[in-house]
Amino acid sequence: MSTVRVAIAGSTGSIGTQTLDVVRAEAGDYEIVGLGVGSSVEALIAQANEFRPKVVAVADPSRRSEVAAALPFAEVIADLADLAADADVVVNGVVGFAGLDVTVATLRGGKRLALANKESLIAAGPVVQPLRSVPGAELVPVDSEHCAVHQCLRSSARSAAELSRIVLTASGGPFRGRMAAELADVGVEQALAHPTWKMGPKITIDSSTLMNKGLEVIEAHELFGASYDQIEVVVHPQSIIHSMVEFTDGATIAQLSMPDMRLPIGYALAYPNRIGTPFGRVDWTTLQRLDFEAPDLGTFRCLALAYAAGRVGGTAPAWLSAANEEAVEAFLAGRIRWTQIADVCDAVLQQHTETTDTSTMSVEDIVAADATARRAAQGVLSR
Repeated sequence: MSTVRVAIAGSTGSIGTQTLDVVRAEAGDYEIVGLGVGSSVEALIAQANEFRPKVVAVADPSRRSEVAAALPFAEVIADLADLAADADVVVNGVVGFAGLDVTVATLRGGKRLALANKESLIAAGPVVQPLRSVPGAELVPVDSEHCAVHQCLRSSARSAAELSRIVLTASGGPFRGRMAAELADVGVEQALAHPTWKMGPKITIDSSTLMNKGLEVIEAHELFGASYDQIEVVVHPQSIIHSMVEFTDGATIAQLSMPDMRLPIGYALAYPNRIGTPFGRVDWTTLQRLDFEAPDLGTFRCLALAYAAGRVGGTAPAWLSAANEEAVEAFLAGRIRWTQIADVCDAVLQQHTETTDTSTMSVEDIVAADATARRAAQGVLSR
């Protein structure tokens, strides 16, 4: 196998740093040709000195000259989307809607996209879907749940008609089993204390509200073409089964591994092959139980809101994604309570009236919808 050229957008975040772990473990199989960040330049400089990429991207204009002086061997650029130019695979680990440009540029350039940035697909599904048919373009999901579904379908389904149900598993987050009244005064530190995964603050808060799972429902619809009635969420606190696919004959195929994001990252880098490092190996002699329960939609209202937005379609998922980003930022800043994240998202969705024809929707339409929803969210937050 020839060396695979890899670029990482969001290289200093959780997904980016774990991608570099995979590259270290699979020495010689991958070459880092591009690294990109928003403003975390100290960590970027350390990564670049180790991996010697040809290009580094720094979104913050005030930090580029500093990076250029520290890395004379690399070209310093402004746009993370341009990292796709010299790569075979682009890992999109950018947080939030800001990752849209990287998704679009990678697929438009006919490259493989290892997608961890779910918001770009959720908000811009009608724009991203046609780009998946560009010659050479390939989208391999890095989310553990969608990677699991990808593996289950790859191993078992001969046609879409055989698919009966996709079951996305959720850990339940730090507040699993607690009622809404018990969560009125929980703080940021409590919401960030995820029981099984180590992630960045935004996705960790999303996991605590189950918005992360709701967004994954929309993402599963976009990735695999399943209807919303075919996508189910089940709480599985051990995070060993990462998702399941049920077929028309009643057979269910599941993907199991320890909760380690380096497994789905390695899967996306090596696809259609597999890496040789067993990051997710399970010790079956110590695994005692696997538990499952239905999600509490009364307490974790964000999951129901995501289903509702997905069924409306059009720009509704973009509105939900934008409203959630604004609400989570406000919670992390201490401006609202945890329970009000769902309130903000609900209030913004109630204002959604856009009926853009998805067949003619452009990136500009998505950006405009995102901006409109953020203004609506800021209006709700100000009240």
